[in-house]
Amino acid sequence: MKDLVTETPNPNSSEIDALPTAALLRVINDADQEVASAVAREIPNIAKAVDGIAARLEAGGRLFYLGAGTSGRLGVLDASECPPTFNTPPDMVIGLIAGGDRALRTSIEKAEDDPTQGERDLRQRNFGPGDVAVGIAASGRTPYVLGGIAYARSLGALTVGISCTPNSELARAVAIPITPVPGPEIITGSTRMRAGTATKLVLNMLSTGAMIRLGYVYGNLMVNVQPTNEKLIDRARRIIASITGVSYEEASRLLADAGSVRTAILMYKRKLSRSEAEARLKAAKGRLRAALEL
Repeated sequence: MKDLVTETPNPNSSEIDALPTAALLRVINDADQEVASAVAREIPNIAKAVDGIAARLEAGGRLFYLGAGTSGRLGVLDASECPPTFNTPPDMVIGLIAGGDRALRTSIEKAEDDPTQGERDLRQRNFGPGDVAVGIAASGRTPYVLGGIAYARSLGALTVGISCTPNSELARAVAIPITPVPGPEIITGSTRMRAGTATKLVLNMLSTGAMIRLGYVYGNLMVNVQPTNEKLIDRARRIIASITGVSYEEASRLLADAGSVRTAILMYKRKLSRSEAEARLKAAKGRLRAALEL
């Protein structure tokens, strides 16, 4: 453990406890500036993962995140944001954390140390060769994650690993390793900080990139948004108004008639009935841009 980057003391913060508050926050902020650059160096591998994930989701597969502690919580967070943002089915993107849902709020001692639990959690959800397993472990050595990845590989599923340590065991175990290395943490070993931020940035790219490839975004607008509360209903109306050029009031009527943002836009722009618009979207595999060009 002592040789891992995530466990190495950071010389820039060696006296952080003796600094005034503003000064210690500058040390943290200065260190955080390096995180985005570390992620940028991994864009080629992230792109491979996005394309692989999108292809499997389009074929009916699912995306699974596996992690423990902070890594597990970040995976669950990313998965839980996909349905309200992109209107994905609740079982399309699944976050698994060592220790189960209770571990989201409470530290479950030794839960991450059992490699067979990662496999069992995947088996319980009928993980198959058409699915994707993304292992998340800042150190790249978490047994729970490695066990799940080993099982996924044995089935022939696509495996991706996110770690913040060079040449980690996780990176060697997966088909697509993603290894942003922002360097030692400001508080030695506290991977909820820089490693956690790097992981969140990568997860943002994986899920958002895959949904863009699947056509859930038109331009930079979330046209597959699920209008389930007042904020999202308002956003849906504004998206329709922005793309069609109609008034907010007309966009409200279109949304009510169509039942979804993409259908409303297609009905208006191509002068189609709801059933015709829905059929055209189905033919375009849900991609609004392609449906508009049919």
